[in-house]
Amino acid sequence: MIYIANVTLGGTDYRVQLDTGSSDLWVQPSTSPLPNSNQTSTTYNLTYGIGWAYGHVSYTSAAFAGISVPQQAFLDVSSAQNPALTYGTSGIMGLGFTSLSTIDALVNQTGQSSGRSLLYNLFNDNPKEPNYIAFSLQRVSDPSDDIEGTFLVGETEPQYAAVNDSSPIPTFPVQNPNRWNILLDAIIVGANVISVNTTVPNAPSNKAVVLLDSGTSYTYAPVEVCQAIYGNVPGAQYNKAAGQWSVPCNAEIDLALQFGGQVFPMNPLDVSPSSLTDPNACVGSFIPQDISSIGAGNFDWIVGDNFLRSVYSVYDFGDFDSSGKMGNPYIKLLSLVDPNEASADFVSVRGGVARSNITYNAANSTSSDSGRTTVSLSDDITDTLHKVSIYFPAMIAVMALNALVLLLLVVGGLVYFLRKRAGGPRSRRNKGRATPMPLEPMSTESFVDNNSSRGHVYEPVSMALTDDTFVPPSPAFHGYEGGLKPGRQLIDRPKSVA
Repeated sequence: MIYIANVTLGGTDYRVQLDTGSSDLWVQPSTSPLPNSNQTSTTYNLTYGIGWAYGHVSYTSAAFAGISVPQQAFLDVSSAQNPALTYGTSGIMGLGFTSLSTIDALVNQTGQSSGRSLLYNLFNDNPKEPNYIAFSLQRVSDPSDDIEGTFLVGETEPQYAAVNDSSPIPTFPVQNPNRWNILLDAIIVGANVISVNTTVPNAPSNKAVVLLDSGTSYTYAPVEVCQAIYGNVPGAQYNKAAGQWSVPCNAEIDLALQFGGQVFPMNPLDVSPSSLTDPNACVGSFIPQDISSIGAGNFDWIVGDNFLRSVYSVYDFGDFDSSGKMGNPYIKLLSLVDPNEASADFVSVRGGVARSNITYNAANSTSSDSGRTTVSLSDDITDTLHKVSIYFPAMIAVMALNALVLLLLVVGGLVYFLRKRAGGPRSRRNKGRATPMPLEPMSTESFVDNNSSRGHVYEPVSMALTDDTFVPPSPAFHGYEGGLKPGRQLIDRPKSVA
């Protein structure tokens, strides 16, 4: 249900949940303040999709994956209610961008810079370390599981080295994102392609913006998508009290998600896992929720561990060019699921007959709802086209003037030729060369975007937020009994800490 690693704070190891859906680090030590730390008077209550954590902002040395940071801000929690604690952890380590960090925003009010996320500081203090993380998620605790659970900083597992050759999937937005959001092309169930759409401003209408969140056990998707996945399964029905679908355990659902034109099959055991309350019953791991308002216009879905177990994931904060400038962040995914082998795995656990020759037909990832083709242009080209559109009327006017001059010259030459043939008087004007009016070249400086030349950088260290401008990042997900209306009681979702 959750994935755990050790982080060292003040010389002591603490077990924390790894969460790509958030950016803050907090631990609840056995005694507060945490040993070998400097506790400040600043307090805060971090609120998650499920649960909360309250404590003091503190500073201490930190180490993670063998890389050290001399001073790291974190939340020294004295009181908390969070599902992660029930699995033997002491807290949560956010692996997102610093711009989403509440602790960073709080610390920046005091002029400090160490409040940035732990990953930011790891890479910043160790510039020779490649700035990406990579992980695979083991399906079960059985050591015989085909997929070994690994988490690496700055390197990839040799057995998954093929991920380096896969196509990068850009974040959304492409530059300076707050979350590990990417665009979903479609969802494929068997031979059926389920189209998706978005409510996120400026996102393509035939895509969905999804948050890849290792801190969420299941996937939260629109109601109609979940209906399309489970609605045609014999014996499946929506359990309103539980807020999810009940699915016959022997019903194999072959499903894949498509990102960047690439299809990534899921293991059917992850599409309908065993119920947490009844191991003899199975449930749909795609939870129907309208989270457009919860995502605050930033994402449409939360894609959790039920999908991430089927891929090897690389989260890259941006490649450096020869001048040391960092490019835009991106994600790379390598499929770890062979559909036919996954069907055999399903049958070995649930019974039935294994399927063969399972294929998924990729949806057209570039066509829009109207049948048009969407072409992505670089920022430089877009900026150039914009400036051309501004100067275009002037260009037309200049060309029209050129045409008029040429026309007059042609007419004049014709008149002169006719007069010469008729024996009339010759012109005594000085000889010359008729040159069209030159088209003034647009200054190359007008095409230089001072911002685009920077590329993506780590999020700003400080924007001098003050008490009246600081607004903590909104929680990534809430579930409310009976819907998503404010004031209704939170219901217990399966360990989502998006």
